[in-house]
Amino acid sequence: MESPPDHQAARQSMLSAQLIDRGISDARVLRAMAHIPRERFLPSEMQRFAYADCALGIACDQTISQPYIVALMTQALELLGDESVLEIGTGSGYQTAVLAELAHDVVTIERHAALAEQAAQLLRELGYSNIESHVGDGTLGWLERAPYDRIIVTAAAEHVPPHLFEQLREGGVLVIPVGDLSGQVLEQITKIDGQPRVRRLSGCRFVPLIGREGWPEAKR
Repeated sequence: MESPPDHQAARQSMLSAQLIDRGISDARVLRAMAHIPRERFLPSEMQRFAYADCALGIACDQTISQPYIVALMTQALELLGDESVLEIGTGSGYQTAVLAELAHDVVTIERHAALAEQAAQLLRELGYSNIESHVGDGTLGWLERAPYDRIIVTAAAEHVPPHLFEQLREGGVLVIPVGDLSGQVLEQITKIDGQPRVRRLSGCRFVPLIGREGWPEAKR
């Protein structure tokens, strides 16, 4: 996973200025993001912007989230290393790679087949063997591997899709942006006695979560 010196310098600057200075303190998250070549998850003409403090567009009208949001969502999962994680919205695969560094295994779902295939190939090239990729409606989760210790949703929902909360293990954590298309709040939801305990983390803006229990395609 070696990167050219200019990317390595940009990555270190990202860690200090965008993550540590903004309160990202989980050492495992910081190590993972120091290790992963974010530029590999972007087309060649976009790689010079890989460590910029912003989201970047990718294929299928999707985005790769800004580094701070990736770190904040990952930190909120409170991963120790032995968890099974469900990711909704594979996208470029960058967040998937971060999760794979920190959890026992990752099941990731993407509704765009082209994105899913591209991300899966890159993740294999980078040596990840603990990722299971699927194409499908992420709002329905992936029942075959449930329950999950952690669930992360990288698209915005008006409410938490019921199937996802059902597939979360008791005591597990779900991180999701909730709101309307003008803006959302990132929520950390812990399942306690079968009920959601919600902690609001930050304002944010994500692409809509499309699916049976998300935004209908026609309302985008």
